[in-house]
Amino acid sequence: MSTSSVAGRIRQGLTEPDRRARVLDVLIAACTTGIEIGVMIDRWPDWTWTAIALSALAGGALVFRRRAPVVVLVLTTALAGLVVLLSGAGGVARGAPPVVALFTLGERKTWRVALLGLVPAAVLLFAWSITSPVVCVMAVLTGRYLQMRRRYVSTLEERTAYLERERAQLDQIAMQRERAAVARELHDLVGHTVTVMLLGVRGARDVLRTAPDEADDTLRRVEESGEQSLAELRRIVTVLRDVDTPTASAPLRPAPSLKQVDELVTTFRDLGLPIRLDIDGALRPLPDGVELAAYRILEEALTNVLKHSRATEVLVQLRYGPEELEVRVDNDGQPRLAPETVPARGHGIIGMQERAAAHDGQVTADVRPGGGFRVRARLPIGATV
Repeated sequence: MSTSSVAGRIRQGLTEPDRRARVLDVLIAACTTGIEIGVMIDRWPDWTWTAIALSALAGGALVFRRRAPVVVLVLTTALAGLVVLLSGAGGVARGAPPVVALFTLGERKTWRVALLGLVPAAVLLFAWSITSPVVCVMAVLTGRYLQMRRRYVSTLEERTAYLERERAQLDQIAMQRERAAVARELHDLVGHTVTVMLLGVRGARDVLRTAPDEADDTLRRVEESGEQSLAELRRIVTVLRDVDTPTASAPLRPAPSLKQVDELVTTFRDLGLPIRLDIDGALRPLPDGVELAAYRILEEALTNVLKHSRATEVLVQLRYGPEELEVRVDNDGQPRLAPETVPARGHGIIGMQERAAAHDGQVTADVRPGGGFRVRARLPIGATV
């Protein structure tokens, strides 16, 4: 294997943080060595070329300070003492490599190892008149602080990542539950429609010979019900394609619709919610699936207002346009919980968005400019069967 291929594999094995750490170590070693040699040259009569070489060796050893902090501390301290023995001159500048090594020891090792390295190093450096024990202690304490800070930041990042994963899982569970609920309601809708169709066909057969016009009208209504149910099935199948929830136990009952909106508003009024209902546009029959989605969205929005805010005024608006139905719920309340504890995107909103998306609609939920909260749903109705 060639030298270039080995170097290439080493470079590929180093991550970006590793490369930055290596560059930083080289810069620290170069700056420390430059300071040491610069001071020695400035005081040239007190130094020899051997002392300068030993100081350069001590500074160069700092390149390996992260890999072997204890070895680097022993080496730099020994070299500093050897420089003193060879030259017989003192000076604070020669303490730079050991001080950096003490800092690294505090940053990379435990308290016990840092103290075991600090005590002998500080005693020797003070005995050789290289640096004071206070400087050594401050170097270790600074390293310990950076280590604790790094661990704290790492813990926060891990916790944030964990919460994000947990939130994604909860959102997925909420969507699955909501889809299962939609499947049960679809079961009710289809069961009700098929029952009506069956009774209509039987009635048409009974009067087919005696009242053909009445039979024809009955069969036309059966055809419309069948087409409507088929359209609802096509819309919902994309939402339920991954859901495998048994729905046989769901009770057969007529699905709620906007015909019961007055009863829904009255129910929430009885619970203490000051609601004002405003209906704009001509009321007309809509597909059962759209009626059900609009009713459930309105019900969930009012439930959220009742649970999460202290509203003094709630406005419910139903606007029947030529191409879409708009459902809007505005309230002027403030959250019952502290702002930092209120979920930014609750499961109820996810459920409303799922229901609207099943009919090519959309739901938005945001804070109103004047305060309070607004839920707005738009459901296409132009292609009514």
